[in-house]
Amino acid sequence: MSKGPGLFSDIGKKAKDLLTRDYLSDHKLSVSSVTESGLALTTSTVKKGGYSSGDVAAQYMYKNTFLDVKVDTESNISATVAITDIVPSSKTIATLKYPNYESGKMEFQYFHPHAALSAAVGLNQSPPIDLSVTLGTPTFALGAEAGYETTSGKLTKYTAAITVTKPDSCASMILGDKGDTIKVSVIHYLDQSKRSAGVGEIARKFSTNENTLSVGGSYAIDSLSLVKVKLNNHGSLGAVLQHELAGKSLVTISSEFDTKALDKTPKFGVCLAVKP
Repeated sequence: MSKGPGLFSDIGKKAKDLLTRDYLSDHKLSVSSVTESGLALTTSTVKKGGYSSGDVAAQYMYKNTFLDVKVDTESNISATVAITDIVPSSKTIATLKYPNYESGKMEFQYFHPHAALSAAVGLNQSPPIDLSVTLGTPTFALGAEAGYETTSGKLTKYTAAITVTKPDSCASMILGDKGDTIKVSVIHYLDQSKRSAGVGEIARKFSTNENTLSVGGSYAIDSLSLVKVKLNNHGSLGAVLQHELAGKSLVTISSEFDTKALDKTPKFGVCLAVKP
């Protein structure tokens, strides 16, 4: 793959992940293993409230083909097949689901030193179509995406974005929701490993005149432990503690509560990922 501006979906993703990833509200246990042939198996169980669910996933990589199959306790089956370089500098991804087979889709991604293109079409009788394009370089890029509903003949979404990326920081601005929402985010890394970082994001919804300001960060206590915090202007405060155990196993503890309504029960989540 050529090194270019990246896909449109990558714009603003680093800031979003730092503010949302690992902030749990459920209890999860996953156990992973890898066979000698390279087949990766993962069994997961999740408990949220009084409801429990689980799934088994298998992943296998052979040359330029990647296969991911997942079966859950509600008999839902999903399969993803990704093949790189059918056309040079491209990736083709097919997603199939059962019994909700109409939600399957086919996606084609193309990468160029100064552009990235993605086109996805649903695998049903009235397929939705999503298109996105990014132009620029790894340090500066402009992008746009649109969704088209073939049944109604209408655009379901259109979004534009701009991003600037430096070795120790990244800033982006996204105009979405058909022009009704604008979001600006900045992330700055504090060390070379990029485990310690600060992030700020402001979003405005024009139709309701609502503003949301979020700040957060992560701090690497040592090579095995990481702390994350986030706070927004609506009073939501969250914290995460991650610690790497023997091997590559990871335990994550998360809590989030409303500082403006301390009588409410805080959200609490924990995840243990056991890996070989």
